[in-house]
Amino acid sequence: MTPPPLHGLRFAFGTLSVLPVQVSRWDREAARGGMLCAPLVGVVLGCGAALAALALLFLGAGPLLAAVAGAAVPAVLTRGLHLDGLADTADGLGSGKPAEDALRIMKQSDIGPFGVITLVFVLLAQVAALAQLYDDSWARGALATVVPAVAARLALTLAARTGVPAARPEGLGAAVAGVVPVRAAVAVALAVTGVAAAAGALLGTYDIVRTALAVVAALAVAELLLRHCTRRFGGVTGDVFGGLAETAATTALVVLTLG
Repeated sequence: MTPPPLHGLRFAFGTLSVLPVQVSRWDREAARGGMLCAPLVGVVLGCGAALAALALLFLGAGPLLAAVAGAAVPAVLTRGLHLDGLADTADGLGSGKPAEDALRIMKQSDIGPFGVITLVFVLLAQVAALAQLYDDSWARGALATVVPAVAARLALTLAARTGVPAARPEGLGAAVAGVVPVRAAVAVALAVTGVAAAAGALLGTYDIVRTALAVVAALAVAELLLRHCTRRFGGVTGDVFGGLAETAATTALVVLTLG
């Protein structure tokens, strides 16, 4: 019999990545464990992206190509799930239509102009930030590849907290909405921020503060987007979760370039 924690891990990796993990349970308990484990998915995806970027640098590629790899690998390992969610959320918000119509727009398979524009600028920001950081040092670039990936999934943990409703009765948003107790979500956020600060300490005293601020800023901006989407759509959807992840990751990257 599979221990309950493993059901959560399977749920996290099976729903948030393309890694060959079979989701053995799809109930609220497994969803709760999965969303609490979401930052671990970020660690794995971020480390994979950092390894790809460092391999290119070792083989003689420049910081820009390494940055492209750092942004592309997480997208590949999630089948572009979060980027698609970001685009659909942008289309829904940009439509200016009532919640029901906006949700219908988000569910369509095509991407509208708001989604395209948002994707272009977000990916440009991510690649530009990573290129600057890899040009600064390989270690700083690698750290900046992992930390935003973790912060992005941590934003999902907080978005799945108790009190945040689902906008639809079906889909991933409905499966994970409100499953995480607030105290547990805060505890995970504090733990991840502390670990990120400790990782920053490997690069210098200032990086302790900068790395912690990157996580905090990522969560703050994601929270603003979450509240706006909840007001506009009546709750969260799988697309909103994707938009939150990419927003948090981009914010963390921008903060890591400052100073």
